[in-house]
Amino acid sequence: MRKMWGPLACVGLCIQAAMAWAEAMPMVSRASLMMARAPLIDAPQANTRASPSLFAGVSGKSLFAPRTLAQPRAALRGPTDGPIDQLRALIAKAEAGPKDYDAVQYGATIRPDGAPTTLTLQQIYDWIDATPGQPHAIGRYQFIPPTLRRLVERAGIDPAVRFTPQVQDQLADILLSDAGLDRFVSGELERHAFMNNLAKIWAGLPNDSGKSHYHGYAGNKASITWAYFDARMEAIFSG
Repeated sequence: MRKMWGPLACVGLCIQAAMAWAEAMPMVSRASLMMARAPLIDAPQANTRASPSLFAGVSGKSLFAPRTLAQPRAALRGPTDGPIDQLRALIAKAEAGPKDYDAVQYGATIRPDGAPTTLTLQQIYDWIDATPGQPHAIGRYQFIPPTLRRLVERAGIDPAVRFTPQVQDQLADILLSDAGLDRFVSGELERHAFMNNLAKIWAGLPNDSGKSHYHGYAGNKASITWAYFDARMEAIFSG
């Protein structure tokens, strides 16, 4: 007897197909498949609740040519809250929301067995592999699976290592380097060009159009305004 598909079954299949498409889409947020993004943040005192946006290079590769600099220069690391720390915090404001290093994309209906910072990278990989068909962005910088695996390999980190704040920062620093951080700091790359590069990596950041570089893909939107982004970047790197 031929199996007939009812309306509910069709809806379920459409949702699964959309989730699978969005998981594979480079640099695109799948948050909109589950919930609308928060309003734009236009001032430091504004509500920082923003749904996380996700990023990855095409087929897990960076949009930028890999650079040999994997960590920001020591001169940028102040004793407390130096420029790189502040830049990471700005990205986290757009990406992770209040859970910060323990953020998990809220569209993941099956959560990891513990807070991300308590898990090893291998445990995170196992969670990803065991829960297909849902978003898996994780951590302060909302790494999606292809990006996470690629960065861990580039950094030479053993998967048995925990996904600590230090590890997450180390992986984010590789992306900052790919986006041209060293050239920006040396004056070779103009601030707005660097900001546009960052927006190509983190979809929660706007480019100079005022929108996410991936605006409209899977409902993706910037979660801070260009004016706020620009003002913060100027303040962070004005010293």
